[in-house]
Amino acid sequence: MKSKSYISHILLLILLVFFTSCEKYLDKAPASDISEKDVFGNFTSFQGFVEQMYNCIVDPDKAGAWNKYLFADETLNNYPYNFDNGNYWGSETYFYGASSVNVASNTSRDRRIWEYAWYGIRVANMVLEKLEEPGLFEGTEEERNLLKGQALFFRGWFYFEICRFWGGMPYVTRVLSPTEDMTGEEFRRLNFQQTALKMAEDFRAAADLLPAHWDLTVTGQKTLGHNRDRINKFHALGYLGKALLYGASPMMNEEATGSNTYNETMCAQAADAFGELLTLANSTGLYKLQPWSSYMDIFYKLNNLRPGGVEVIMSPTIYDRTRVRWSTIGATVPSSFGLNSGSNADVPTHNITKNFAMANGLPITDPASGYNELDPWTNREPRFYKFIAIDGEKWWSASGPDMYAQLYNGGRHRSGINPPSVTGYYQKKFNGLSPTFSTSIANQLMAYVPYLRMADIYLMYAEAVLFSPGGTPQSTSSNFSMTAVEAVNAVRNRAQLPNLDPKYTANRDVFFEEIVRERAVEFMFEGQRFCDLRRWNRNYDPRYLDKTAIDFDRGPGGKPINIKERLVVKRVATKKHNWLPIQTKFTKMYEGFPQNPGW
Repeated sequence: MKSKSYISHILLLILLVFFTSCEKYLDKAPASDISEKDVFGNFTSFQGFVEQMYNCIVDPDKAGAWNKYLFADETLNNYPYNFDNGNYWGSETYFYGASSVNVASNTSRDRRIWEYAWYGIRVANMVLEKLEEPGLFEGTEEERNLLKGQALFFRGWFYFEICRFWGGMPYVTRVLSPTEDMTGEEFRRLNFQQTALKMAEDFRAAADLLPAHWDLTVTGQKTLGHNRDRINKFHALGYLGKALLYGASPMMNEEATGSNTYNETMCAQAADAFGELLTLANSTGLYKLQPWSSYMDIFYKLNNLRPGGVEVIMSPTIYDRTRVRWSTIGATVPSSFGLNSGSNADVPTHNITKNFAMANGLPITDPASGYNELDPWTNREPRFYKFIAIDGEKWWSASGPDMYAQLYNGGRHRSGINPPSVTGYYQKKFNGLSPTFSTSIANQLMAYVPYLRMADIYLMYAEAVLFSPGGTPQSTSSNFSMTAVEAVNAVRNRAQLPNLDPKYTANRDVFFEEIVRERAVEFMFEGQRFCDLRRWNRNYDPRYLDKTAIDFDRGPGGKPINIKERLVVKRVATKKHNWLPIQTKFTKMYEGFPQNPGW
């Protein structure tokens, strides 16, 4: 996004206006010649103010030198995760801990969800108030709609980011004074479902104001070709559906109503939001599933090109592209490559690989799948080989002991380097490991974890349709003709898999398990699983607690022999782990702001 075209010209004005009140003791404050009209009076300067909110988006795997952001059963490291031990108080840099909010910083390592989201909410409320001040903003109706639509979206989105981890919050819709008494109904904590309905109001209003793409507007012509990341109707509709589906999910519905089931009314509303988005996508061609031939363009690109392709709707803001080299790559490739792995080796668990189907599309638990536990990596589905690095494959172009993966017992990448892979795998989704991988490629590789992409829309649509009133695998939303089964098959077919076998679409229960498995595979390492397991009330389900490794020797022809699955960690998770604890200092900000249950 060419945000600098707006924000660099106005940032100083913003800071001066904000801090004018601190300069009243001077005879003539430095900002005395700068008025609110200068900042909020025209679109260019006002958009510079709005773009603070883009700079509050956290890049999931780069909020620290290496930032842990996968908290379910997907990965292990050479040391235990705090979350695996049930310690959700641990200082995980993804969540909180910013010493201050500095939107002008160009480093992703400054960002945290808690502090930056609340700051972003305040900015959104200020935008909405300034737009309503008589005689302040002068611009076209389109410009006003773009400013208002972005603010409404971001207010809902920052609340979604907070609430998906900490639960429902007071939904503040005005600019608060630092000295006001925070009492009364306005500041009461809501449950997640109640908060999601307020998010939905903002997302719906934003969708009604925003264009399908800024390149299609008169205003967007100034930055034509550089509007890819600007918030549009697809963002708003996608998160409208996502907020409603989360609110409808069993964990949130149980919190609100006591029933560990889906809220079918909210599911139907979510399905319609996704249906509206898919209809718009089909009619405009602006977003679609990335072709299989360029599938990995979703996750990383070479030559300093931005990944995402035609599929990703929302990505993190890029603060410093070198962080890919020093964060994402450095923590997920073997330390012996010399790419700053340091003390980290974040690697896939063996248990998560069991979600990948066989090449014939059947899950490995199906007797007809052909899965052989003594030869577990043969004839697996294509995404397995895209995402997972296995023993014996070429993954480094430089000649020498690192050219081929040695992940067997006693192999170089299993015990001959520090840190080793503790599970017998490495991941390839965001670091570019391949037969041509090199230091040069690492230095110009761009990799970002998507926030929202079309595959997610299809699978959420299927889930929302399935649990709408009277929903079945063969049902549709009220405004889109695709069935739930067809939506899942669209994602599978793109991955070169056949349609689901009819026995897995026979009823709601068996079909839902395929949605669960498909989401585990398609969004592996994207930060979705922790939220999925929690909202489904499965985070503490025994099926998802074990994090395992695969131990084996290398036999004739490179085949694994003496295979044994080994439990490395059994995650500690109970019902209280549905929500993260709120740091004590935040619960003491005002009376009546309760801690989450069990903490």
